[in-house]
Amino acid sequence: MLLLLPLLLLAGCRTPEGSGAPTVDQSMVVAAHPLAVEAGTRVLQRGGSAIDAAVAVQLMLGLVEPQSSGIGGGAIVMAYDASTGEVTSYLGRETAPASATPAMLRDDDGRALPHAEAMLGGVATGVPGAVAAFAAAHQAHGRLPWAALFDEAIERAEAGFVIGPRLARHIDGRFPQASAPDVVAYFSRPDGTRMRAGDRARNPDYADTLRTLAREGADAFYRGDIAAAIAARTAAAPLPGGMTARDLAAYGAETVAPLCRPLRAYVLCVPPPPTSGVGLLQLMLLLQETDIATRDADDPQAWFLFAEASRAMYADRDRYVGDPRFVPVPVDGLLDAGYLDARRALIGDTAAPEHPAGTPAGAPQLADDATREPAGTSHFVVVDAQGNAASVTTTVESYFGSGRMVRGFFLNNQLTDFSWADADRPLPAANAVAPGKRPRSSMTPAILLDHDGRFLGAIGSPGGNAIPAYIAKALTGAFDWNLPLAQALALPNLVARGERFDGEATRMPAELRAALARRGVEVRPGAGEDSGLHGVLLRDGRLEGAADPRREGVVGCP
Repeated sequence: MLLLLPLLLLAGCRTPEGSGAPTVDQSMVVAAHPLAVEAGTRVLQRGGSAIDAAVAVQLMLGLVEPQSSGIGGGAIVMAYDASTGEVTSYLGRETAPASATPAMLRDDDGRALPHAEAMLGGVATGVPGAVAAFAAAHQAHGRLPWAALFDEAIERAEAGFVIGPRLARHIDGRFPQASAPDVVAYFSRPDGTRMRAGDRARNPDYADTLRTLAREGADAFYRGDIAAAIAARTAAAPLPGGMTARDLAAYGAETVAPLCRPLRAYVLCVPPPPTSGVGLLQLMLLLQETDIATRDADDPQAWFLFAEASRAMYADRDRYVGDPRFVPVPVDGLLDAGYLDARRALIGDTAAPEHPAGTPAGAPQLADDATREPAGTSHFVVVDAQGNAASVTTTVESYFGSGRMVRGFFLNNQLTDFSWADADRPLPAANAVAPGKRPRSSMTPAILLDHDGRFLGAIGSPGGNAIPAYIAKALTGAFDWNLPLAQALALPNLVARGERFDGEATRMPAELRAALARRGVEVRPGAGEDSGLHGVLLRDGRLEGAADPRREGVVGCP
């Protein structure tokens, strides 16, 4: 029987009594929507692997949470193989088409387009990578046939699903895509009014697309009628893009080794650039050599240390992280112990006026970054009964992507994740536009191992630029402050980047805010709040899962 637990409740799946070593013989799915969790758990009940279930979760999220992710976007998949102890990264980040130029998001006078205008243009869409990433992961880790993973999403797309409060807020949102013609048409009632929470939405076009992918494989997405439809939709006004069928046919997800570093209580494994995994590692390593673990969530000094270490990390991440096929990323230099000591030494008694990027070994000369990354993303975690795990962050970039729909799914506007406002500077930014290049991503799905290399947990979050801070907060709460995972996820968010200290000021006690203000950390409400942390931890032989209370996620145990 499927068990779906409310948002703040902790879910536990127990291993056998006396098992001793951390092993997993129960399975769990944690995702942003109950129907996605149900789809994943049904695949596990049929004997599917963690990656099999992850495919089913993504397909359902593309239907019931289209504002956040879908097959028209990208995904980063982290897979843990219990039989070998290996962690593998599958990078399905979108790529710029061959026609891309540094001026593609500028007007006729060479000025950068307003961000709200650029997001709606066909020129903003990158070649989607989610389908290729899941196909590569399934080929390596799947147990069930590819075609068997589509049934739940196809059935639900045909029968319809009930619109929940969060999707309803986005349907009636104030951001540009909410008024895009395809979004309005899809979410309109017969009388022309917009759908609301409680209405039922059907998507037979999406069901047909999924039938094609189930029958013909992932290659059908990148060649043939679907690819032609994607290229044609991006070529439409306004701001037509230059993506061609050749760009789609040339796309391939990358299978790469993760970045793993030991911390006090665990080994943290994250995907390499162009994701922000190196930033999360740097932040956790910076904090490890402070006394934050001797403090707790009520201690203003603990949050001050978190804020200042975050600012140092973001300065480095923004300056140096880009697509390593186009720009050298000084990963080893950023994580070098001596360099970390020097960065940590910048943390004083009060917040510094600024934290400029440092100069780690191997650092190239680069311009300042001008990337603006919104928060339209989702994260989910799956663990199967054999102990295999998947940690997946998936996105269409901003809400509903570009607002353009093709065959039942929305296209991403991921190319606005490039640093495109600085195209005329003498030095390029690490994240500057180039044909075939992948924009930097804040997505950082993580796998945790114990110091013997065995599975210990998985975690991640949506949230745009705030993602590394969200995950670091949760890891600090769970491991340094020994909180239950649900409580660690629910801690107030604080995102310190540049001159800003954004966060959930109203959820912090007045005394804590005042003490932070005396240290120069003025927490600004209204930004840095929309996390969607989902994770599992193996503690005392018990698989513990939790979903962020800020969204509609649940935990499922088959």
